[in-house]
Amino acid sequence: MNETGPAKAVVASVREAHGARLRRWAWTAAGMLMVALGVIGAMLPVMPTTIFLILALACFSRASPRLENWLLHHPRFGHPLRQWRQHRAVSRRGKAMACIGMAIGFVAMCLGHPPWWVIAMVGAMEACVLIYLLRRPEGQAARDTTSTS
Repeated sequence: MNETGPAKAVVASVREAHGARLRRWAWTAAGMLMVALGVIGAMLPVMPTTIFLILALACFSRASPRLENWLLHHPRFGHPLRQWRQHRAVSRRGKAMACIGMAIGFVAMCLGHPPWWVIAMVGAMEACVLIYLLRRPEGQAARDTTSTS
């Protein structure tokens, strides 16, 4: 059967809607995975937290305004994520924790006696990340922004 005119437009519309639903589902699933990795990172000292939550925020912004809003207003993680989104800023405490976590992870890796090229590659990547991180503006510490003056 050959589709023509309005029938072809309806089929194209249904395919487009189905594709949009699949994309939203995929972005939501990726965001939930990033949140899970961020929660794990909050419990493990050598695994990052914030970068996974930033990635989750990016995924949710493409898929679910409700989940994006939840993450932006989360009592523990919302403030740093808003600082990042608005100013690309990282608090001094966040920078310090990232540096300490990366140093602990690097030392732990070296204690496992990996090949020299692994140490060099990881060291170079960590140096690049640290340079980028330390060049970010400092966000304000989480505090009550509704001052009464």
